[in-house]
Amino acid sequence: MIGDLNIQETHDSIDGVPAPSANAHLAGHEDVRAFLARTYGSGKMHHALLFEGPRGVGKATLAFHLAGHMLQYPDSSTPPAEIAAPDFAKPLFRQIAGGIHPAILHIDRPLDQKTGKFKTGIPVEEIRRVSHFLARTSHDGAWRIVIIDPADDMNRNAANALLKTLEEPPARALFILISHSAGRLLPTIRSRCQTLQFKPLEAAAMQKALAAIGPGIGFDMAGGEALIERSEGSVRKAALLIAHGGLEIAQTTDAILEKKRFDLPKAQALATAIGGREAEIQYDLFLDHVLERIADRARLHAEEGAILPANAWSAFWERLRRDIIETQAFNLDKKQAVLIFIEKAHRAFQNGVPE
Repeated sequence: MIGDLNIQETHDSIDGVPAPSANAHLAGHEDVRAFLARTYGSGKMHHALLFEGPRGVGKATLAFHLAGHMLQYPDSSTPPAEIAAPDFAKPLFRQIAGGIHPAILHIDRPLDQKTGKFKTGIPVEEIRRVSHFLARTSHDGAWRIVIIDPADDMNRNAANALLKTLEEPPARALFILISHSAGRLLPTIRSRCQTLQFKPLEAAAMQKALAAIGPGIGFDMAGGEALIERSEGSVRKAALLIAHGGLEIAQTTDAILEKKRFDLPKAQALATAIGGREAEIQYDLFLDHVLERIADRARLHAEEGAILPANAWSAFWERLRRDIIETQAFNLDKKQAVLIFIEKAHRAFQNGVPE
């Protein structure tokens, strides 16, 4: 049991869902797990791994599972053939879960002490901790593992600082970079990593994952099919949908988009519900769903070979995404933004093609 440990909150923590460092459950990705176990057992582990794929599919969880595996079996000629789930009855895994194991450095967005909120990126000061960590602890010859989650959040200075370390890695050091959008990484960082691709989870893996986390967030698997369909193979997205009313937001949004006449009262009620200061996650879920609906329409036309409408919907997606970024950058009123975005989307769906 790890309930008595103080698990540090991160920028993407979800109440009731175990942090990756404290999560014994990992569904799917059997091919990646087998590759990592085989590679470590052969003594040919690359010094830098890039775990690339959609957000919320288990990349960070596997990173901590691998770290625990390597620390439990430091001699790569003796480990078992599979990466086993962590046993939190053992001190090693309890230390990893609590973020206090001296051989693991986990870097993510730091907390801004002035505002009490997490920073929007990983600054260079965080990456400078890597050099100190490796220099301070390398004398005993044990593995030292750096997990950067997500590496996409590094600013330019931070990325350049990491690059210098990756160019001359110390012995028995492993870097695991988690990436949801690897296109944001410097090409020179990508070129120094071995990339492992993670895919969205299949329905069976999603069911297994939801069965594990469901009790912590009050989810009954009886409603799992609709949830899995909307989660796009992401356990994180499923958890957010459960914990923050995402299914209801999606259903209300769809009802507005599909009605012939724009239902202003329902749109205003939705904007009031998700446009407040305490509803940032609900607001993001709404935006994700609207963009997803538009992207689905573009894909459908592309699959049918209708290039012009496919391009029109793709361009509409880009315009709306740009509007969303500007709304966030200038801290504009979210309630008004919800009304504007959903009215634009409604008009496009009812006309059959964006303006």
